This record gives sequence, structure tokens and C-alpha cells, in this order.
Amino acid sequence: MTKAMRAILAALSYGNIDVEASRKIADLKKLDPLRIFLKTLDTEVYNGDYKVPIRLYFPSEKRMQEEQEKSAILFFHGGGWTTESVENYDRVCSRMAQSTGQLVVSVEYRLAPEHRFPTGLMDCYAAAGAMFSGKILPDIPPERITVMGDSAGGNLAAAVTMMGRDRKDFFPKRQILIYPAVNNCYTEASPYPSVRENGTGYLLTSVKMEDYLKLYERDEKDRENPYFAPILAEDLSDLPNTLILTAEFDPLRDEGEAYGKKLADAGNQVEVHRIPGALHGYFALGISHLHVQESFAYINEFLEKYKPDGKED
Repeated sequence: MTKAMRAILAALSYGNIDVEASRKIADLKKLDPLRIFLKTLDTEVYNGDYKVPIRLYFPSEKRMQEEQEKSAILFFHGGGWTTESVENYDRVCSRMAQSTGQLVVSVEYRLAPEHRFPTGLMDCYAAAGAMFSGKILPDIPPERITVMGDSAGGNLAAAVTMMGRDRKDFFPKRQILIYPAVNNCYTEASPYPSVRENGTGYLLTSVKMEDYLKLYERDEKDRENPYFAPILAEDLSDLPNTLILTAEFDPLRDEGEAYGKKLADAGNQVEVHRIPGALHGYFALGISHLHVQESFAYINEFLEKYKPDGKED
């Protein structure tokens, strides 16, 4: 990374989280001139009395024909549990559907601080329950559904699969976690060097991560809950085949890689790949970006390796 790039990043990496300002900046993505237009369908599932909006993204007919059987990705977007939306991730999910040849189901879970832990998680869990029971896409069997998320969405994906196992409601076969937030501390007390090495000057700062946690939690006790911070779980056995992608210049890098090691030590099949030169949030860049292309190469290889009729499944 050049000195000029480091200087620009340092100038942009400042301050605490202002929720309203952050949401306004995130919403600029709705004006994205580079989005692609695939067939979509908006629907909803129930979490109690609340209707959770979801959007389905369909690959092109040509891309779908290349796949022998239909499969789907259940996706939870990032944004520190407080910002972003299905609409803001439109380009990401469209590219995902086209690049993988799978249907993508993106969940509009409720955001903090208006709706603190575990509200957003339970919205995601309700969507997962509907997916795996066939209520959303009845022609796609449970073994062909992959749970996926980036950043805070990676946290939610990890928590949803763990909760599904614990409650015995559903058992995903695959999960993909993109630079997931799985720990509960981003101060100097963190055991992970990347919090200190990458906690300033790389857009996402350790100060901002602490702010996100404070906005998401109801109180400090939540931080000890493994559904809040999945890496704290005492039992990580019997979880899905897992792909974890981390970014070199990301304060979350080491915890994502440590989570992968804990999953592997518990007997799960795990692949962890660090994307060299990448910053947190790179996955939302255009598909022409080399980091994104590298990521989809890993994702498609993982999906092929662990597909239901594959030897590894």
C-alpha cells in the first residue's frame, strides 16, 4: 500500500459513529450506476407479528441453466447492525446471484439502536426457518441452502446456524462468513493483534467497532452471549462446512481466522482465506475489483466442493 493511499485512508478513518449520518452515507448506494438488473421478487416472512421483508435475486436464465439443480444463498448484509439495507446491497446480491448461479435471498432485518439485540438476529432466524422449511422456495431442498453474511451479517449468519443447531429447528450444510464480527471487544484489551495493527487508518476503526457493539447491545451482559459474539461459544461442534474470508488490513481479521480455527478444532470442515491488500468492506465493491473476483473464486470453489452430491458433503 502506497504512502499516498495510507494518507487518504487515515484522513477518512476518523471519529465515532453518528448513526443518522452513517445511514445517509450508506443510502447513497441506492444511486449506484453500476448495479445490474436481474429478476427480483420482494416478499416477507413473519417473526411473531412482525413482517420481515426479504428480496429474492434470480440469476439470468443462461446462468441458471449452467447449474444442474437449483440452489440458494440466504444472505444477511453488513453495516454494524445499525446501517445498510437490502436496497443498498442490491448490486452485491445481484452480482452474487449471477456469479454463483444461485438464487440469493436477502433479509431486511431490523436495525439497532431502535431494535437492539436480539431483534435483528431473530428476524434473520425467522427468515432462515422459513427458508429451511420450504416456505420461501419450496422447490429448493434444505441441503441446497447456504447461509452467508458479511461483517455484522457474518456475525448474524454464524449465530443463526448455531441457534438452529441448538434449537434443532434446522441444520444448514454450508455457511460463508465474509470478514465476520464474531468477538465482543475492540479496545486495547482485545487478544487479537489486528485490532491494534489495523484499528486506525483503515476506514473501519476499533473505536467505531466499539460504538457498533454499544448500539447493538441492550446491556453489557449481552457481550457474553455466544449469539452476540459467536467465538465465545463453548460448543462449536456439529456446525456447517464453513468458508471464512478475511481482509489483510481489517481490525476483524484475526478474530475471523481464530473463529475458523475454533470451528476446525471442534471437528468441522473449515476453509479460511485471507485476501491480501484488502480492507474491511471490500466485498461491496464492483465485481471487476480484484479482491471481489478472488473472493468469488473461493466462494464458487467452496460451493462446488461441498454441494450435496459432492464427495465432501
